Amino acid sequence: MGVFQNKKFRSSADANTMAARYRSGLARHPFLLFGLPFIATMVAGSFFLTPATAIRYEKHDRKVRRMSKEEELGIGKGGRRVDMKEEYYRLAAKDLDDWEQKRVKRLPGEHDGKL
Repeated sequence: MGVFQNKKFRSSADANTMAARYRSGLARHPFLLFGLPFIATMVAGSFFLTPATAIRYEKHDRKVRRMSKEEELGIGKGGRRVDMKEEYYRLAAKDLDDWEQKRVKRLPGEHDGKL
């Protein structure tokens, strides 16, 4: 019995196309025609995507920033200047032993937590 050849049949019309030349060149120099363009694409992509990533993080930093203590205390409608000594003496002047525990009024139909 005869042995079949391992080569695929290529017509003479297909032999002169760009794809055929690339295919035959790829068989001889695989890294040069496939590996090097792939690596170059990955490196170029990282250089092109770096500014886009930087813009993303800069936008996040503008939205979320560190606040000073004065800004924290000034948040809200009735933001007044707070002095720790003044708060201490104001609290000390109150009678802290005379207080009564009161339950928060619940909305109708809301579970009140009583057993």
